[in-house]
Amino acid sequence: ERLSKLSGGVAVLKVGGASEAEVSERKDRVTDSLNAARAAVEEGIVPGGGVALLYAARELDSIQTSNGDEKIGVQIIKNALKAPTFTIATNAGVDGAVIIGKLLEQENLNLGYDAAKGEYVDMVKAGILDPLKVIRTALVDAASVSVLLTTTEAAVVELAEAKSPRVSRMPEMDDMDY
Repeated sequence: ERLSKLSGGVAVLKVGGASEAEVSERKDRVTDSLNAARAAVEEGIVPGGGVALLYAARELDSIQTSNGDEKIGVQIIKNALKAPTFTIATNAGVDGAVIIGKLLEQENLNLGYDAAKGEYVDMVKAGILDPLKVIRTALVDAASVSVLLTTTEAAVVELAEAKSPRVSRMPEMDDMDY
């Protein structure tokens, strides 16, 4: 019944805000949510917060490599699969490496780190989910770009402009008595 409600019909969503920028941001969030819901209906869901990729990285330990280059390639993929969980934890102000270490020590594939609450939770029960289609597509696209870059002899890149360092203190005030 839920699937039929999601796949058919029409709904009108009214999005408001105090400024044009706020309205635009809210519209983008609604659009993202609708696209995520459609993707979840199409291919299903996996535990969110990057843990599906994190636990997939653990499975790469069983891959037999025939040379050093392959071993390095597998290690690069493992590191990339750990990056989302690491980044979420780090952005929440905790040590991403510690979070990853604790998650990989245990066997519950639904366990993850809820950055908003600062605790380990069953991601499925907590409703922290990712559409499988989004995760799968990201992996396919990343693999495609990686293959392209490894077979390319040269690449043109735009260098980021060096920002001048901000002066956060006034050295001339160091000797002042307070």
